[in-house]
Amino acid sequence: MTVTAATLPPGSPSNRWDSTARTALRWLVAIGGALLVFAAFVASKGANPVDAYREMLTALLRVDSLGDVLNKATPIVLAALAVAVPARAGLTNVGGEGQLVLGGVAAAGVIQFLGGGAPTVVLLLAMVLAAALAGAAWAALAGYLRESFGINEAVTTLLLNYLAIDLMLYLIYDSWKDPGGSGQPATADLPLNARLPLLGSTGVHVGFLIAVGATALVWFLLTRTTWGFRLRIVGGNPEAARRAGYRVGLLVVGSMLVGGALAGIGGFTQLAGAELKLRPGFLVEYGYIGFLASWFARHRPVRAALAAVARAAITIAGDSLQIDSGLPAASVNILMALVLLAVFGWTGAQKRRRQAVAA
Repeated sequence: MTVTAATLPPGSPSNRWDSTARTALRWLVAIGGALLVFAAFVASKGANPVDAYREMLTALLRVDSLGDVLNKATPIVLAALAVAVPARAGLTNVGGEGQLVLGGVAAAGVIQFLGGGAPTVVLLLAMVLAAALAGAAWAALAGYLRESFGINEAVTTLLLNYLAIDLMLYLIYDSWKDPGGSGQPATADLPLNARLPLLGSTGVHVGFLIAVGATALVWFLLTRTTWGFRLRIVGGNPEAARRAGYRVGLLVVGSMLVGGALAGIGGFTQLAGAELKLRPGFLVEYGYIGFLASWFARHRPVRAALAAVARAAITIAGDSLQIDSGLPAASVNILMALVLLAVFGWTGAQKRRRQAVAA
């Protein structure tokens, strides 16, 4: 009598465990490959790769590093969410940089207008509201241009970044420049009652809680509401959404409004929690890092937030590459680029494999 082994059904726990283990191994290989390539780069610069990685880990595990990571991650998380919401409707919001900056400008404008005499609660609420409205309006402009004139939102949001930065530079070189400063183009420091409080002795400002709350809210809106479902329909097939009676234009502009408001709030948290004034380098590259974090996570809100924190951690740890290993300051960008290429290459190969199986 011949005995044949029973075939486990595809959804059995054993098969799911095997699939998870294989996926984890492939991710490990992809990330490990990126780290090996970066190690070769470090060695080519005359530094010891093992020492460089050890110094990065030591820098990350310092007592004050957690606060630095979370504070740096706060605007990046909000910038990533600003990409994830429009992406659900099939839109590409590359304008997080400008929306962040304009949010900071609007928040600083509240102080220019009201001064520091108002109560703390009034000032902070006015600043966050102004930042959200400014970011929302800036992003909605791109949504309107897409729906009314068919102009690609990736192009308009990218170009609006430069306009927002130029507007900030005009203000800090001219009417908003601190008359009592050192002559450098910057606004005066925020008054004490316009700054975000810290969470105990952690060094983390309250803006991080805003980012966490925004992540939870976006997750709920996109996965548990009719609005999120309609955005998904619009992103998958706009014509089918129109035939179903959905107001596609309103949904498109609405998703950009929400995304821009989130980025604007990110500008507020950076101004009131970290930098405390506008200056030429205010939030440089934060919007683009948030964009990559969202793509890294396939525009899923919680994963995008975690990816943003990971990017912030790499940046903080990477400071040791210049200080301790004598590498160029841009070395940490090379490390992040290699990790992203490894992940995108792996996910792309995985997608092609699924398409081949489906065919």
